[in-house]
This record gives sequence, structure tokens and C-alpha cells, in this order.
Amino acid sequence: MNPREALAWLYGTQPIGIKLGLEGTFRLLDALRIDTSSLTVWHVAGTNGKGSVCAFLESALRVAGRPTGLFTSPHLVHFAERIRIGFAPVDPDRLAHGISRLKDLVEDWDPHPTFFELTTALALRILLDEGILDLVLETGMGGRLDATNAVSSDISIITSIGLDHQKWLGDTLGAIAAEKAGIFKPGIPAVVPANLPAEAMEVIRKQAGIQGSPLTVVEEPLAPDWELGLRGAHQRWNAALAVAALRILRPDLDEAVVRQGLRQTRWPARFQRFPGANRTVVVDGAHNPAAAGVLARTWQEEFGDRRPVLIFGAVGDKDAGGMFAILRPLASRVIFTSVPTQRGRAGAELGAELGMGPDDEVIEELAEALAREQRGLILIAGSLYLAGKALECLGEGGAAFEASLQ
Repeated sequence: MNPREALAWLYGTQPIGIKLGLEGTFRLLDALRIDTSSLTVWHVAGTNGKGSVCAFLESALRVAGRPTGLFTSPHLVHFAERIRIGFAPVDPDRLAHGISRLKDLVEDWDPHPTFFELTTALALRILLDEGILDLVLETGMGGRLDATNAVSSDISIITSIGLDHQKWLGDTLGAIAAEKAGIFKPGIPAVVPANLPAEAMEVIRKQAGIQGSPLTVVEEPLAPDWELGLRGAHQRWNAALAVAALRILRPDLDEAVVRQGLRQTRWPARFQRFPGANRTVVVDGAHNPAAAGVLARTWQEEFGDRRPVLIFGAVGDKDAGGMFAILRPLASRVIFTSVPTQRGRAGAELGAELGMGPDDEVIEELAEALAREQRGLILIAGSLYLAGKALECLGEGGAAFEASLQ
């Protein structure tokens, strides 16, 4: 199969849906002879901030000269972003070869593996074959029953706890915390921030005790004299978690190297600016109320009282109303737009539900909205899929946008 055909087959498994549990992943790992015991595995879970912590860790390890592999989800523009070797997305031909091997392997399996089980196994096989030594692994959803939890880790990190994916993870912060803390392994160190909700922290401490996991609670965000490549005060908490984990597993790393790694960290769609002669576009992947709150605070840190045009879109299973209530006060006016995935909602539907002011409008195509808005400040937010489409429209990502359900 060529790269296009291979990805078409893999995306074609998405209608199988989400199946939480580890049996399918364990079967795949066994069939593909995947053994990660030679790697140092950094496993990161949390409602928000997972990707940023992963990016900080990978950057510091790479600057230190370690061969790194990074597995995250979902992608923003194209699938290869999910599997990074030394931060470079995997080569399309290498990806196609791996998918073709998977297709032949599972053709007659019953039950058939899910898209995320296949993607996890694909990433692990590719990264092992590339000879990496450090694997930075982001959970897909939750933790306890997430496919990534089939991998034995050397450290577990929880970044934040908030309400998201309640259909799968539970309706309370305690229930969600229990799912996230399911990545704790017996005797393996764990790192969490001190600013977690009390209900969540109680559950996490209990789970760490059950597992005998030495628990490091990071009490403060990283000091201002550390320069970070990602914007926003919240990134100082994310960076502090990364530094704490590095000090536990890599105490020999020189602080100057770690500082350089954090300074050079890049992670798309996290308050990412696109400045121009007459306009500045900010793209952010905030897709739940907690992330929207962080985005609103970061906007005020960076721009004060200056008000952008908000281009807003959301997918059907997210709390669009909760996000909009937080972001709307920032904006001078709103453009409601469609999110380019089958899970996405139409801009007209969102506008009707959330309420349109006299200057608000609906422009279903994001590219058209950006073409019309050529002056001033523009903020694009509400969905990671919308952020990915924005990156394509703004010339980032190096490929055409690939819609995905997961």
C-alpha cells in the first residue's frame, strides 16, 4: 500500500468506535513482538496539559542527546504528527509499511482492534525499530483502560483533573482522577501538581499508596527565571512537572541542558501566534471549559484588554456552552464556524444554540472566515480539530488537513 491507501485503511477502522480495555492492545503487542523493557518510558495522563508536558520532556531529553520517541493524539493536521522520532513526524513510507503489516496481521481477528489500539501498536513498533531510548507516551483518554497503559512505564505523570469525557470516565472529579491514576504502576514513581482539586488529590494519594508508588507533589510552578518556549502562566506548572520527572529519572542531566530544552520547546496550537502586517492570529486547541479558562487567562496576560474576533467551533460531545461562556467576554464579536470532522457541529447550529449578538455571524468555512478577517486580533478556539484546520489554512503542518474521529 502507498501512504494514501494505508491511511485510508487505518481511518476506516474508526467506525469500530472506542473500546476501553487492554486485552486488544496486549494481543497486538504480543503479535508484533513489542518489548519496551529496553526503553525509559515517561507516561503522561491528565485532562489538559498532557501534550505540553510531553513536549517539554521530549525537548529536554533530545537536547541532552537522547534518541527520543514521542506518541501523542490526536493529530492536528496530519496523522504522522502522532509518531515523532527526535520530534520529526514519521516518514510517510515508513508509516505505510507499518500500517500494511498491521492490516495483514489483524485481517481475520475477532474482535477487530480499534483505531487507537492499532495506532498505539503501530507507534511502538516503529519507534522501537528506530532505536529510540526514551519514549514519551501520552494517554489517549483516561488512563486505567487506555491502550497506552499496556506499556510498562518508568514514571507516571498526571497534569490536571477536570470534567471531560464524562461518558467514559465518570461524572465527578474523583471518578476521573481514579481513571487517570490508573496509570500508576507498582513501585514506579509518580508526579502530580499541588493545584489539583482536593477531591482528585485524595483519590490520587490513595491510589499511589495502593500501588506503592513514591508520589512527588510539585508545590509551585517553575520560577520566572526559567525561559519557556510555550506561552502562558499555566505552562510553568507543566514545565515544573517535566523538570520534577527529569530530576527523578535523570538526576545526572545538567540544569543548563534542561533549561535549553524547555526554552526550545515547540508544541503547535498552544496559544500559537501568527503575526502579520495588519493582523495577528492566535490558534489554541482549548476544547473543554477548563482549557478555555486557561486560554482566557493567557489572553489577558498577553494582550490585556485588547479584544479579538473570536472564531469558534466545537464538536458534538464537548461542552460548547461552557467554553463559550468563558471565551465570549474576551471578544469584540464572534464568527461561528464548522469543525471539519464527522463529530463537528455546524456553525449555524452553534450560533442558534449559544446566542448571537448583533455583530456576530456564521461563516461555515474557516478558510473563508480567515480570508475575510484581515485586520486586528483573531482568536481561533473550541476544538483541536478546528485548530488543526486553522494551521493548514495558515500554512503550517506541511500537509493537507486530515479529518479524524479520534
